[in-house]
Amino acid sequence: QVQLVESGGGLVQPGGSLKLSCVVSGTIFSIFAMGWYRQAPGKQRELVAAFTSGGNTNYTDSVKGRFTISRDNAKTTVYLQMNSLKPEDTAVYYCNADLVPMTEARSQYWGQGTQVTVSS
Repeated sequence: QVQLVESGGGLVQPGGSLKLSCVVSGTIFSIFAMGWYRQAPGKQRELVAAFTSGGNTNYTDSVKGRFTISRDNAKTTVYLQMNSLKPEDTAVYYCNADLVPMTEARSQYWGQGTQVTVSS
């Protein structure tokens, strides 16, 4: 069974840094895209940063120059390095993957979410 397991959230002061990790577990045939979304209270879930199926990276404008998405060579782990954090970055961060498990059809998978709180 495919699972996305996130880690690395927490409480940080404005201007601080955090690094999120997301590991895909289970038997995977192919991963098309993988990235991070976030949802703040009362707001819709939004894309933060992602690797596209073509291997490019996309960032939402508000995090450009502050956040960096990366992945391991096997492309089953993605990271989100978050620097110069602002209170408006406070949200639950979700890992997302568009993938094909070994014995199932292509589908979207979500992690359980990890809370990031930026506050003094």
